[in-house]
Amino acid sequence: MEIAQHMDAIVTLVVTLGVLAGLIWNRWPAEWLMMAAAVLLILLGIISPSTFLSGFANPGIMTIGALFVVAAGVQETGALRWMLERLLGRPTSPSSALARLMPITSLLSAFLNNTPVVALFIGLVQGWCARMKISPSRLLMPMSYAAILGGTCTLIGTSTNLVVDGLLQSQAGLPGLGIFDITPLGVPVLIMGTLWMVLVGWRFLPQRKGLVEQLGNGREYSVAMRVADKGPLHDKSIEEAGLRSLQFGYLAEIERSGKLLSMVGPDTVLQSGDRLIFVGVADTANEVRAFRGLDTDAAGLDLDHHQRRMVEAVIAPSSPVVGMSIKEARFRTRYQSVILAVSRDGERINSKVGDIVLRPGDTLLLEAAADFTRLHRYNREFLLVSALDGNGMPNLTKAPLAIVIMSLMIITHLAGLVDLVEAAVAAAVMMVFTGCLPAAQARASIDGSVLIVIAAALALGQAMSDSGAAQLVAEQLMQLGGGSPLLMLALVYLTTTLFTEIITNNAAAVLMFPIAMAVSEQLGVSLMPYAIAIMFAASASFLTPLGYQTNLMVMGPGGYKVSDYMKVGLPMSIIVGVTSVALIPLIWPFAG
Repeated sequence: MEIAQHMDAIVTLVVTLGVLAGLIWNRWPAEWLMMAAAVLLILLGIISPSTFLSGFANPGIMTIGALFVVAAGVQETGALRWMLERLLGRPTSPSSALARLMPITSLLSAFLNNTPVVALFIGLVQGWCARMKISPSRLLMPMSYAAILGGTCTLIGTSTNLVVDGLLQSQAGLPGLGIFDITPLGVPVLIMGTLWMVLVGWRFLPQRKGLVEQLGNGREYSVAMRVADKGPLHDKSIEEAGLRSLQFGYLAEIERSGKLLSMVGPDTVLQSGDRLIFVGVADTANEVRAFRGLDTDAAGLDLDHHQRRMVEAVIAPSSPVVGMSIKEARFRTRYQSVILAVSRDGERINSKVGDIVLRPGDTLLLEAAADFTRLHRYNREFLLVSALDGNGMPNLTKAPLAIVIMSLMIITHLAGLVDLVEAAVAAAVMMVFTGCLPAAQARASIDGSVLIVIAAALALGQAMSDSGAAQLVAEQLMQLGGGSPLLMLALVYLTTTLFTEIITNNAAAVLMFPIAMAVSEQLGVSLMPYAIAIMFAASASFLTPLGYQTNLMVMGPGGYKVSDYMKVGLPMSIIVGVTSVALIPLIWPFAG
């Protein structure tokens, strides 16, 4: 029996390491990787199908799903925009701007999913920076960090908190946490992180331009024309046609017979029916329309000019177009949009647009149909979809109602009238039935991939506990920690932080929880300090853009490089880590 148990532990560790390697490699979507691991463990007899399915019944997952809808309802009614435009004001420096922006962002993120909060803020901050003449790169990364820190201030601030709380109830048999039980630690951590960014951190950030600014004025830059049949430009080179030296723009690409030409040089000969895409400022359209032999394009988006919008979109790691060239991705067919520019690592990619191979975090500047933002705002293929022309303002008549519904959710739970999951589900239903959020958008707002990752990871975590794999890892950590509860707390925090930078934050929390349980059992101390350490460390992702979704969302609009996250994020990680490890034992004693 002991030999079989030992083999189960080894197999579980091998499967877990395989999952970690797959998540780091980022070749397959996280939810499918986690599901495959769970199915493999079932086939090997390490966990039962009922154990796997129990993950989907975890109250944390139900709460997370409902909170996606609540956050979408508040966002959709424009309630946040209405409040923010009155609170941000007109500061005169990056430091004073951050002193306003970070507390507001963190306060909202404490009660709403931070992804829609950051998505809304990006557009507002870009316009705010333009009015103040401050580079958005000085504010967008700190804003993401503020959203992360704000999420640690309440139980509903981030899905990671709810996952760990669910594990405390289901695996440790402990009572669930209240909404504000982690606030005594979250607020000091938030204050320390905010002080670092406001006083010092922003000075390490570059003054770079996002993709819109790199193009001059992204709101006025695209026109497509077609070479007239047997017209004066047929059989002429680009140089001879006079299209080489335009005053207001340039010829970006040529589409011929459904194919993009690989090279567009001055000697490229035009043919009847060629579709020419020009990029430039507003006067580009009038300039190219003045050429005899060029007709307004009737193909492409098949939309009148007034029906088109300029949109900024950030590619998600799970998007099916990752690894494809823009030509292969067929955006015109798939999304009824045209990619006009791509930004990566803070710089616009100047190579042929159709040949650019898309990667997670790439920021696309699209010309799309007017309803593109509404249709794809909750599309999991994009981290961010933001209209750049100020259109599509929400109807604010439902905004007070959305705020009331969210407030009732919090108040009824705090009063002990209902459990958190019941309050969240009731609030989600009310958002739909009161018209704050259309049913279709409510469905789209629920990130199924996140829920599947959590449920499958719960099964993997249970396997680590049941097979003894967690105990093996705990024994190794114990040797490093020398049996000191405080040193072990620091090691658990550090290990979780490393995991969350290379895999998803929820997966990091779930995989570390059984290890923390084993550590607390072997030390004979309370589990709570270690559970809280996992909760905070899994959210404290500041070192890379891939570690946390909001970091990736601001990468393109802020024009950031990976090195920018390291420069600012490393001190932030140290400050948050030291503050957390120092305060956790004071709030949740080891002897508790």
